Amino acid sequence: MKTILEKLKKFIKNSSPPRLLATGFGLVILIGSVLLMLPISVREGMHVSFIDALFTSTSAVCVTGLIAIDTATYFTPFGGAVVAVLIQVGGLGVTCIGVTLILAARKRVSFKARKMIKESWNVDSYGGLVRLVRSVLKLTLIFELIGTILSFIVFIQDYPLPQALGISLFHSIAAFNNSGFDIQGGLPNMIAYRDNILWNLTTSGLIIFGGIGFLVINDVLKKRNFRKLMLHSKVVISMSILLIILGTVALKCTEDISWMGAYFHSVSARTAGFSTYSLGTFTNAGLFVILMLMFIGASPGSTGGGIKTSTLFVMCNVIRSVIFNKHYYTAFRRRIADSVIMQAFVVTLLSFCIVGISTFLLCVLEPEYDFLQLIFESVSAFGTVGLSTGITSELGHAAKLVLILTMYVGRLGALTIATLGNFKEPSEVSYTTENITIG
Repeated sequence: MKTILEKLKKFIKNSSPPRLLATGFGLVILIGSVLLMLPISVREGMHVSFIDALFTSTSAVCVTGLIAIDTATYFTPFGGAVVAVLIQVGGLGVTCIGVTLILAARKRVSFKARKMIKESWNVDSYGGLVRLVRSVLKLTLIFELIGTILSFIVFIQDYPLPQALGISLFHSIAAFNNSGFDIQGGLPNMIAYRDNILWNLTTSGLIIFGGIGFLVINDVLKKRNFRKLMLHSKVVISMSILLIILGTVALKCTEDISWMGAYFHSVSARTAGFSTYSLGTFTNAGLFVILMLMFIGASPGSTGGGIKTSTLFVMCNVIRSVIFNKHYYTAFRRRIADSVIMQAFVVTLLSFCIVGISTFLLCVLEPEYDFLQLIFESVSAFGTVGLSTGITSELGHAAKLVLILTMYVGRLGALTIATLGNFKEPSEVSYTTENITIG
């Protein structure tokens, strides 16, 4: 035991923050898989294979919502509670949970832990990180409590008191952490509540606040004036509103659904995974709209995935600057750093590669399904969304493993995965500049 602890300390000391994050998420997923296979987690008469337990645990920790087996049908209330805890851990991040435990034990947060917080939430400086963790926990508790109360008003009309309370709490956690799990049973998702205004507004509100990120929420609460907000907050808020409007209009134009349904799917498609209409009945145009929204995803420092709203904003700004022959890139009277522009394009290119490889493998492993169905599953997994055309549970073990890896990579982020290895310091050698013809 002593030898194991010594090796663990050595690993933590010598590993980079990205590697520690990846290892932490991996361990939580494995622990969750084991817990979901325990007899106390599985309903009598049901059998949960390791691959399905692993898939469910990965989907929960990566706050995705893709399901290989129906949560309510296969898992007991204890199993449902395990899924809810995994979603909460995945949404807050293993680093935040670890720091919370350190603070609860009244111990000092090490510099290594601070580096991991900075890495996981893309914070620029080390100042105020512990304060940020406390603020994140407080905000999470407030939003999920409000979400539980409002959801309870809806669910109490259809379920007995204890069950309504459990479903409300689970739903609030899943919605705020942008994970499309539901525990009503029968794989209906939320079709029964498509016309319930309170449910739609509550759920979409939780998704939006969970998706814009804790840094933005903190910034808005402190400054309460759009003009005074930091550039990141302005970009995230502007892009989120624009994408919700464009998505709503596009879905309403392509599908025979209500304006409420179009709005809800526009919000949910970017990372949450709840659905009030069967996506199996959507046209190719509607699925393409959702596909694009899933790939873009939520915002940095949030519970969502995708390439992120800020990444899209930066790329659009660069394209605009090239069109108008500008030699620098600005937004809201601020200049965007060259390093940020490089990051945006690298993230997007790596994301395309990840989705491309995942889709190719699914096409090889599951040739009986349409290309659109398979790329939809792949993008949904990468964007940690959880929406599906209905084929997830029918996929073979190998295809499920592909989706498990895609969800894992999507939750960690393309840049984190790219920096997992130990790289040498960059060379200081300077080379002669020469042009390459583009376009």
